[in-house]
Amino acid sequence: MGNDAFAHHGLGSAALLIISALHQRPDQTVGELVGTSSVSRATTYRTLRCLADHGLVHHTGETWALAPRALEGFGIRLPNVDNGHTPAQGWDHIAELRGTRGVAAQRKALHVAERAAYQQALDRLAEHRAGLSSSSATATQSWSQRRAPTRSRPRGTPPTGASSTRSLDVRPPTGGSPPTAA
Repeated sequence: MGNDAFAHHGLGSAALLIISALHQRPDQTVGELVGTSSVSRATTYRTLRCLADHGLVHHTGETWALAPRALEGFGIRLPNVDNGHTPAQGWDHIAELRGTRGVAAQRKALHVAERAAYQQALDRLAEHRAGLSSSSATATQSWSQRRAPTRSRPRGTPPTGASSTRSLDVRPPTGGSPPTAA
């Protein structure tokens, strides 16, 4: 995700979907939000409660709406609600409060380190393969090159040196019984 506030232990991706749904169509009930945001009912309730704790959404009766500056990450304190939470002061502030600040940068740094390690492994493999091909031909032949060559034979013929005493009767059946091995 682009913002640490919406990381896994932050507000989560469901919060982003709900904020988007409320931005596109304000004043929705929970049932409507479930449909417009494609988030389950339980997750919608949990996420709305979390967003309300940060002052990003508020409800009037059954309907929910975004706070005026919610898209910027700024919450409001409702006059008659004292939930012990301070309104959000931006997405970075929410990430700090939720303990997810810097998660995206850490994830990106880990990805860069993993890609570098993978590239080093590929380079070592290429060097190893190049070393094998530049050595003497007899010492560096691969197993498939050293094994005895096999002669291709038509399908169904026995290998040379193998005696086959069984043959298949290939005459068309006359009495409805299947062909038998002789």
